[in-house]
Amino acid sequence: MRVRHVLGGAAAASAAAVAWGALIEVRAFTLREFAVPVLAPGSRPVRILHLSDAHMLPSQGRKQAWLRALADLEPDLVVNTGDNLSHVDALPAVLDAYGPLLDVPGVFVFGSNDYFSPRPKNPVRYLLGGTGVASGGAWQRVPDLPFEQMREAFTGRGWVDLTNRHDALTVGGQRLAFVGVDDPHLEYDVLDDAPADPGADLAIGVAHAPYLRVLDRWNTLGYRLILAGHTHGGQLCLPYVGALATNCDLDTARAKGLHTHRVPGHEPSWMHVSAGLGTSPYAPIRFACRPEATLLTLTG
Repeated sequence: MRVRHVLGGAAAASAAAVAWGALIEVRAFTLREFAVPVLAPGSRPVRILHLSDAHMLPSQGRKQAWLRALADLEPDLVVNTGDNLSHVDALPAVLDAYGPLLDVPGVFVFGSNDYFSPRPKNPVRYLLGGTGVASGGAWQRVPDLPFEQMREAFTGRGWVDLTNRHDALTVGGQRLAFVGVDDPHLEYDVLDDAPADPGADLAIGVAHAPYLRVLDRWNTLGYRLILAGHTHGGQLCLPYVGALATNCDLDTARAKGLHTHRVPGHEPSWMHVSAGLGTSPYAPIRFACRPEATLLTLTG
């Protein structure tokens, strides 16, 4: 009888946790804020709004309204690290949700769910560290999401495409040099050996997935701020423990938030990994890991 009560209590607790994660926390959108001391002493602060992993469905009106309201923050720059879509018809909802933010200077890269519709995945394989990348290279699928139309919409409003390329913007009186890559999770990234622009006030690396090969290369080349998403912060976390998986080779201790990354012999880079705003429609649950956007204030 006692064992039955214990098992019954554990089952009830598990059901309550699933209900919380699927009905409440997955919609508990949160704005995180960090100060990042990467500018020269005395510099005016620059505010970056980091968006990632919206995984938008046309029906997600609450998420769209919350995103539209972020324009009230009046950031100096928007950085979008990909996985905007989760449905072939979601592009109008994405563009409406970003709304006035598309008139703010911005840069972007794509993730796998800007190219390919989500598919069901084995959660055990995910928790054991499986990446979902096909053996021998990128997924052998034909893209079915409107990524080219989204690219045209973003660049048409002034956002800069960083897909395997360099560019620069002057924001808040600071000259920012950027390098970006296509999604490392798909092995689409093309890394070069071009050092960070020594004439820039700050060099920033932008990627969807924070794979160590990308982080290491950019740290050694002098990029002092790196922004990424992809991990969902672990998505299913344990209180006081944190993420159980990152869906890449980044350690779970840095699955989300502001950290540093350093290759021995080089100055450390600041790294922000967004826990993102959405989930796959096949796993619409978060636990101890709220959906988020982040306002990074770059300071002297």
